[in-house]
Amino acid sequence: MGKKSIPNKPVIAVTGSSGKTTTKEMIAAILKKRWKIFKSPRNRNAMSDTKRYAALLRPGHRAAVLEYGMQYYGNIKRHCQYIRPNIGVITNIGRAHIGNFGGRIQGIAKAKSELIRYMKTSGTLWLSADDRHSKLLHTKGFKGRIVRIGIRNKADYRAGQVHYAKRGMTFRVKLDGTEYRFYIPILGMHNIYNALFAIGISHRLGFTPKQIQDGLKTYEKQKRRLYVYDLGRGIRIIDDSFSANPDAVKAALDVLSAIGKKKKIAVLGSMLELGAYSVKGHKEIGRHAARKNITKVYAIGKGASQIIAGAKETGFPTQNLHSFVSRAQLHKALVRVIQPGTTILVKGSHQIRMNKTVAYLKRMYFKNRENA
Repeated sequence: MGKKSIPNKPVIAVTGSSGKTTTKEMIAAILKKRWKIFKSPRNRNAMSDTKRYAALLRPGHRAAVLEYGMQYYGNIKRHCQYIRPNIGVITNIGRAHIGNFGGRIQGIAKAKSELIRYMKTSGTLWLSADDRHSKLLHTKGFKGRIVRIGIRNKADYRAGQVHYAKRGMTFRVKLDGTEYRFYIPILGMHNIYNALFAIGISHRLGFTPKQIQDGLKTYEKQKRRLYVYDLGRGIRIIDDSFSANPDAVKAALDVLSAIGKKKKIAVLGSMLELGAYSVKGHKEIGRHAARKNITKVYAIGKGASQIIAGAKETGFPTQNLHSFVSRAQLHKALVRVIQPGTTILVKGSHQIRMNKTVAYLKRMYFKNRENA
């Protein structure tokens, strides 16, 4: 099987347990400022997609920015056999699909390490200095350059003065000895890390701070990924219903805690593909919600009881915890608590279809407002 690449040009592959699509879109938005590039669309990151993209790469493309998805051992290796990158990004090592790896984080790290093994040996590998599980990656023997980004720990590209802003985040990064302010139009501390990968890679490729700033402001945001709907009278829905794993749910709860004003309601669907880690993982997000000054938790699906149990164990008031079997019951209960100043986070695995709850709340709220 022949490996496809663009000779002597950047071929960037992004993998990781979360943040792949956002990181890829941020990198692409900056590179497009100057270059004609090939970018994998949306979150199309299956091996069959990469095989198809290999036939679409052209000499006229100045760079390629790709997303490599993974569910099992051997997946990343196959991606690299179709298109071999010379710049590799591993955003983090988390618990997505951990059920396919015996419930062990070491298994995820081993599978993600295939990018390190099968990318160009003279290439550049980008890692997070703050992600503790990235230390499990098999970097020994990699002959290329390793570059790290971070906020808390020492890194080659480090963000400081991080603040929540209107519909996004601001932060500062030092480039060539000068500090620059950046804005990204998406909420969450975890998205600063995604932006840092984009800043670092584009900076190393010769893009100016202004081009990087402009690119980040205009990157293609994905629906159902921390997408905020303002319904008026201080009522907001944070739609993060595209997917869920313990790390991503905790990051979303952090956003709810940071931007919610009066009532902060977390509506959490079950997380799938956790296997033996399922009970622990669901309890973990319940405990996190209890520590985050959330007003009420509404949970639905097979893992709902464990979310509630984890929250109870950590002192969350029992009267503010609600578990549901049916979506209809959940919707009826939610409509009763929406009032001015309420911020509602909706999060769950893709197959749980929590986007139906987002659509219902938007529809009911507008209906109620019209009848007021």
